[in-house]
Amino acid sequence: MKILKYSINLKYTTMEDINMDKNFIKNIDFAKTLNLENLVTYQEGQVISRTLSQNKHLSLTLFSFDKGEEISSHASGGDAFVNILDGEAEITIGEEKFEVKKGECIVMPAGIPHALHATERFKMMLVVIFG
Repeated sequence: MKILKYSINLKYTTMEDINMDKNFIKNIDFAKTLNLENLVTYQEGQVISRTLSQNKHLSLTLFSFDKGEEISSHASGGDAFVNILDGEAEITIGEEKFEVKKGECIVMPAGIPHALHATERFKMMLVVIFG
């Protein structure tokens, strides 16, 4: 009986009731299992991004990098969490270089210069948390 009680108090009862304009996550299907790696494609000579959420507290973006592409050194106003979904990247934080492979993650602290280089094609999920 408790389950019924709680479900009656939910704001939405079906997927059709959800107003997609008011959701915090965008550019992705709701209530469906997805493989993040498949949500962004490779393009020759390009860095491709797909923003899933962006507000003053959080940025969630998927990226694909073709081999040899890079994002030059810069600093972020928030802590940046990178999860490699496919391939391998060279990530520089401050003066230290890291080889980060599929299934691995790394945190780039706020205010510390960092850069990314595609030693081979790779895909990543980037989550930046702002204070």
